[in-house]
Amino acid sequence: MTLLNAPEFNEKKEAARRKLWIGCVVAVVVIAIFAFTGFAMGHGWFFMNLPAEHKVGNLLAAVQAKDYSKAYGIFYNDPGWQQHPDKYKDYPLKRFTEDFSTESDWKGPITSYHVDCSKRDSTGVVVGSTINGTTPLTLKTQRSDSTISFYLPGVVLKCGL
Repeated sequence: MTLLNAPEFNEKKEAARRKLWIGCVVAVVVIAIFAFTGFAMGHGWFFMNLPAEHKVGNLLAAVQAKDYSKAYGIFYNDPGWQQHPDKYKDYPLKRFTEDFSTESDWKGPITSYHVDCSKRDSTGVVVGSTINGTTPLTLKTQRSDSTISFYLPGVVLKCGL
Protein backbone atom coordinates (compact mmCIF):
# COMPACT_ATOMS: atom_id res chain seq x y z
CA MET A 1 0.00 0.00 0.00
CA THR A 2 1.37 3.35 -0.97
CA LEU A 3 0.41 6.85 -0.11
CA LEU A 4 -1.46 7.21 -3.36
CA ASN A 5 -3.82 4.31 -2.68
CA ALA A 6 -4.28 4.80 1.10
CA PRO A 7 -7.79 4.13 2.44
CA GLU A 8 -10.13 7.08 2.65
CA PHE A 9 -10.53 8.89 5.94
CA ASN A 10 -13.64 7.59 7.71
CA GLU A 11 -14.92 10.33 9.96
CA LYS A 12 -17.52 8.12 11.73
CA LYS A 13 -14.93 5.48 12.58
CA GLU A 14 -12.50 8.04 13.99
CA ALA A 15 -15.26 9.71 16.04
CA ALA A 16 -16.25 6.32 17.50
CA ARG A 17 -12.61 5.55 18.31
CA ARG A 18 -12.19 8.95 20.03
CA LYS A 19 -15.40 8.45 22.06
CA LEU A 20 -14.18 4.99 23.13
CA TRP A 21 -10.87 6.43 24.38
CA ILE A 22 -12.62 9.24 26.23
CA GLY A 23 -15.07 6.75 27.78
CA CYS A 24 -12.20 4.52 28.95
CA VAL A 25 -10.39 7.46 30.56
CA VAL A 26 -13.58 8.65 32.28
CA ALA A 27 -14.28 5.09 33.55
CA VAL A 28 -10.76 4.77 35.01
CA VAL A 29 -11.07 8.16 36.71
CA VAL A 30 -14.48 7.29 38.20
CA ILE A 31 -13.22 3.92 39.49
CA ALA A 32 -10.15 5.59 41.02
CA ILE A 33 -12.30 8.23 42.74
CA PHE A 34 -14.67 5.53 44.08
CA ALA A 35 -11.76 3.46 45.41
CA PHE A 36 -10.05 6.41 47.08
CA THR A 37 -13.29 7.78 48.54
CA GLY A 38 -13.94 4.51 50.38
CA PHE A 39 -10.41 4.54 51.76
CA ALA A 40 -10.48 8.23 52.71
CA MET A 41 -13.82 7.87 54.50
CA GLY A 42 -12.50 4.96 56.57
CA HIS A 43 -14.52 2.14 54.99
CA GLY A 44 -11.73 0.40 53.06
CA TRP A 45 -10.77 0.45 49.40
CA PHE A 46 -13.93 0.20 47.27
CA PHE A 47 -15.95 0.24 50.54
CA MET A 48 -15.00 -3.43 51.12
CA ASN A 49 -15.39 -3.19 54.91
CA LEU A 50 -19.08 -2.22 54.85
CA PRO A 51 -20.35 -5.81 55.48
CA ALA A 52 -18.29 -5.99 58.70
CA GLU A 53 -19.50 -2.54 59.75
CA HIS A 54 -23.08 -3.61 59.07
CA LYS A 55 -22.63 -6.72 61.24
CA VAL A 56 -21.27 -4.65 64.14
CA GLY A 57 -24.15 -2.20 63.63
CA ASN A 58 -26.64 -5.08 63.90
CA LEU A 59 -24.95 -6.25 67.11
CA LEU A 60 -25.10 -2.80 68.66
CA ALA A 61 -28.71 -2.31 67.54
CA ALA A 62 -29.71 -5.58 69.24
CA VAL A 63 -27.87 -4.56 72.42
CA GLN A 64 -29.50 -1.13 72.38
CA ALA A 65 -32.90 -2.84 72.04
CA LYS A 66 -31.90 -5.04 75.00
CA ASP A 67 -32.28 -8.19 72.87
CA TYR A 68 -29.17 -9.77 74.38
CA SER A 69 -29.99 -13.25 73.11
CA LYS A 70 -30.05 -12.05 69.50
CA ALA A 71 -26.93 -9.93 70.06
CA TYR A 72 -25.12 -12.96 71.50
CA GLY A 73 -26.02 -14.94 68.37
CA ILE A 74 -24.63 -12.14 66.19
CA PHE A 75 -21.50 -11.93 68.36
CA TYR A 76 -20.75 -15.63 67.78
CA ASN A 77 -22.24 -15.77 64.27
CA ASP A 78 -24.56 -18.52 65.46
CA PRO A 79 -28.27 -17.63 65.50
CA GLY A 80 -29.07 -21.09 66.93
CA TRP A 81 -26.63 -20.84 69.80
CA GLN A 82 -29.36 -21.91 72.30
CA GLN A 83 -29.17 -25.47 70.88
CA HIS A 84 -25.58 -25.84 72.14
CA PRO A 85 -24.76 -23.30 74.89
CA ASP A 86 -21.86 -25.48 76.14
CA LYS A 87 -19.90 -24.41 73.06
CA TYR A 88 -19.69 -20.86 74.44
CA LYS A 89 -19.00 -21.57 78.12
CA ASP A 90 -15.84 -19.39 78.08
CA TYR A 91 -17.99 -16.28 77.54
CA PRO A 92 -21.58 -17.21 78.48
CA LEU A 93 -24.68 -15.14 77.79
CA LYS A 94 -24.85 -14.02 81.43
CA ARG A 95 -21.39 -12.46 81.24
CA PHE A 96 -22.17 -10.95 77.81
CA THR A 97 -25.37 -9.41 79.21
CA GLU A 98 -23.50 -8.01 82.22
CA ASP A 99 -20.85 -6.48 79.95
CA PHE A 100 -23.43 -4.68 77.86
CA SER A 101 -26.06 -3.82 80.48
CA THR A 102 -24.24 -2.73 83.63
CA GLU A 103 -21.44 -0.31 84.34
CA SER A 104 -18.59 -1.22 82.01
CA ASP A 105 -15.68 0.32 80.14
CA TRP A 106 -18.13 2.16 77.89
CA LYS A 107 -20.09 3.69 80.76
CA GLY A 108 -23.15 1.51 81.23
CA PRO A 109 -25.87 0.26 78.93
CA ILE A 110 -25.79 1.32 75.32
CA THR A 111 -28.39 4.00 74.66
CA SER A 112 -26.95 5.22 71.36
CA TYR A 113 -24.22 4.14 68.99
CA HIS A 114 -22.57 5.11 65.73
CA VAL A 115 -20.35 2.88 63.60
CA ASP A 116 -17.55 5.25 62.59
CA CYS A 117 -15.00 3.47 60.42
CA SER A 118 -13.06 0.27 59.90
CA LYS A 119 -9.65 -1.04 58.91
CA ARG A 120 -8.53 -4.43 57.69
CA ASP A 121 -5.78 -6.41 59.35
CA SER A 122 -4.35 -9.83 58.56
CA THR A 123 -7.20 -11.81 60.17
CA GLY A 124 -10.29 -9.63 59.87
CA VAL A 125 -11.78 -6.16 60.04
CA VAL A 126 -11.43 -3.86 63.05
CA VAL A 127 -14.50 -1.63 63.45
CA GLY A 128 -14.49 1.57 65.48
CA SER A 129 -17.76 2.76 67.02
CA THR A 130 -18.88 5.52 69.34
CA ILE A 131 -21.11 4.43 72.21
CA ASN A 132 -23.44 6.76 74.12
CA GLY A 133 -22.19 9.81 72.25
CA THR A 134 -18.60 9.96 73.47
CA THR A 135 -17.15 6.57 74.42
CA PRO A 136 -15.16 4.64 71.80
CA LEU A 137 -15.73 0.90 71.40
CA THR A 138 -13.52 -1.11 69.05
CA LEU A 139 -14.70 -4.55 67.91
CA LYS A 140 -13.18 -6.97 65.43
CA THR A 141 -14.92 -9.30 63.00
CA GLN A 142 -12.88 -12.40 62.22
CA ARG A 143 -12.56 -13.23 58.55
CA SER A 144 -12.34 -17.00 59.18
CA ASP A 145 -15.65 -17.54 61.00
CA SER A 146 -17.38 -14.10 61.01
CA THR A 147 -17.47 -13.92 64.79
CA ILE A 148 -17.08 -10.63 66.61
CA SER A 149 -14.65 -10.08 69.44
CA PHE A 150 -13.49 -7.18 71.58
CA TYR A 151 -10.37 -5.56 70.18
CA LEU A 152 -7.39 -4.58 72.30
CA PRO A 153 -8.58 -2.58 75.32
CA GLY A 154 -7.72 1.10 75.12
CA VAL A 155 -7.07 1.04 71.36
CA VAL A 156 -9.11 3.66 69.53
CA LEU A 157 -9.40 3.35 65.77
CA LYS A 158 -8.44 6.52 63.86
CA CYS A 159 -10.83 7.26 61.00
CA GLY A 160 -9.98 8.67 57.58
CA LEU A 161 -6.55 9.48 56.28
